[in-house]
Amino acid sequence: MRTRSQLWAQGAYERVKEAAQKGGTWAEDYQTMALKFPVLVRQAGLAQALAFVDSRGKEAHKRFLDDLAQVLGRKGGRELAEEALRAELLLYLRLTREVLQASEWFKRFAQALMEGAS
Repeated sequence: MRTRSQLWAQGAYERVKEAAQKGGTWAEDYQTMALKFPVLVRQAGLAQALAFVDSRGKEAHKRFLDDLAQVLGRKGGRELAEEALRAELLLYLRLTREVLQASEWFKRFAQALMEGAS
């Protein structure tokens, strides 16, 4: 039996590896968001961070958000953002904690697998 953290790590690894294979500016944009997203959530809050990334307009940023949401068992970034907006306080705090934990895996793998992209 695998823990949630192990499942998130595996999902993040697969998605970051796929993003790294695209190379170029797209991979750099994906890596940038993977590295900055946990800090953005801590500074601005989950709902604001999700809205900010969605509004950026870069395909790689939106793909990162979709990848993160899918690792957490959602269909995509929009669904995750809507859930954060509708959530009551305790659920919002739990969702924030889960997003932070999963996004840390994306950050670690972006550092390890995409070092040539930066």
